Amino acid sequence: MKVLITDSLSEQGQEILAAEGHEVLDRKGLKGQELLDTIADCEALIVRSGTKVTADVIAAGKKLVCVGRAGVGVDNIDIDAATHQGVIVMNTPEGNTVSTAELTMAMILALSRNIPQAQISLLGGEWNRKAFKGTELNGKTLGVVGVGRIGRAVARRAAAFAMKVVGTDPFIVGDSGGLDLEMVELDELIATADYISLHTPMNDDTRGMIGADEIAKMKDGVRLINCARGGLIDEAALSDALESGKVAGCAVDVYSSEPPTDNPLVGKPGVVCTPHLGALTDEAQANVAEQVAQQICEVLEGKPARNAVNMPMMEADALTKVAPYAQLAERLGRAVAQLWDKPIKEIRVTYRGELIEDPLEFVTASLLKGILSMLLEGPINHVNAPLIARERGVRVSEVTSAQSHDFANLITVEILDTGEPLSLSGTFFGRNDPRIVRVNDYHVDVVPEGHIIFCTNKDEPGVISYVSTILAEHKANIANMTVGRRERGGTAATVINIDGPVESEVLAAIKASPIISDAKLIRL
Repeated sequence: MKVLITDSLSEQGQEILAAEGHEVLDRKGLKGQELLDTIADCEALIVRSGTKVTADVIAAGKKLVCVGRAGVGVDNIDIDAATHQGVIVMNTPEGNTVSTAELTMAMILALSRNIPQAQISLLGGEWNRKAFKGTELNGKTLGVVGVGRIGRAVARRAAAFAMKVVGTDPFIVGDSGGLDLEMVELDELIATADYISLHTPMNDDTRGMIGADEIAKMKDGVRLINCARGGLIDEAALSDALESGKVAGCAVDVYSSEPPTDNPLVGKPGVVCTPHLGALTDEAQANVAEQVAQQICEVLEGKPARNAVNMPMMEADALTKVAPYAQLAERLGRAVAQLWDKPIKEIRVTYRGELIEDPLEFVTASLLKGILSMLLEGPINHVNAPLIARERGVRVSEVTSAQSHDFANLITVEILDTGEPLSLSGTFFGRNDPRIVRVNDYHVDVVPEGHIIFCTNKDEPGVISYVSTILAEHKANIANMTVGRRERGGTAATVINIDGPVESEVLAAIKASPIISDAKLIRL
């Protein structure tokens, strides 16, 4: 497939893509109409922070499957537009953790010891030691705003300098994850920290999170560091605080507008400025290039996406565990959509057994993908299936139970309606042997693959012989057959795996018998 790269990417990443047989289009700096024209024929796009992946770019990518960000921040990508079109957006949050954490510590040290200003003075022929008297980190309090991968890496390094570290994070309350770090509310951190370092993503909640009001609550002489995303700090308010002496210094690697051609912080005394160097080390560049290339290859092969920002997130180990159940859930969804012949208003999925210990959002998304892909035109995938279901007014609920009397794990999907509902249950026999084990109240043993004929019939002699004869007459080979019944002499379900599709007249012939209530072909 075609993979378009519009920002710099280390050769290691391109080599991985080429080794998997993909055509790599290295078009650094591609913009405007050229970008729209080129992406129309590409399945994947890799960017850094330079390319703006707008709604127009997404719309132009008619074949687009995924966008990979070689880095962490994705504020240059229209996530909503990608989600509606079913385009997976991935980042590489681990690749530049060390490089950004080390730059943060370098910034803290540069602020504390006035290193840039001292060098400039010395190069200008001066020897003015008293002007650059610094302060020690030992015993000072560092406030880490955003205790994710990078924030934690900074905390570990600051502890080595004998700093006291406090942290705040909207998603972590009272748990430092084993670090020598005290979790506090943002207001307490602002009021007590000598140094404040930002490590949060950019979104509507964090934009301008440090403004004039927050700065007023800080200690006199505080020092601020931002190596995360531009716009987290109100730059005009910070400039005023530097002039008043409220803030002793700040170090910034990112800006609200880049390059910062008219930024009040650039060139101001007490400010250390760098041109977005956080991920610019040889090691980080190689890491993110390799990671984004591997993730792109996996998605193009049809594997679950790692580090997707617009679909359920899971660690690699958890993803490996639930992936087989996600595939089973998708097949259950495809099957139930073909058995149900009315509009779908409500879906309930029940998880039983050990499976409930794992993240299930991805499994539910797989189920919805299976159902909707049988009913709607256009791309349906794990990204947009939950969104499309909500937009169409389909109610989706999850039920979990540790109890599973018959199987170690069981997934049941139900289509609920005012009339008789429809339900299918699936599980695994062993590690890699999926089965459909129940259709409504009928216990069956069906391999969920290929083509399946599902019949409801009277529970009386002759059904198997009758159906087998019709299939033999039309040269349809039976691969597997199972019969389930509610009670002897009542109704039963006959489910048959066949080696290929059959024409509609075959189903019509099967349904012609008075002992057959219905017959449907399911394509999985």
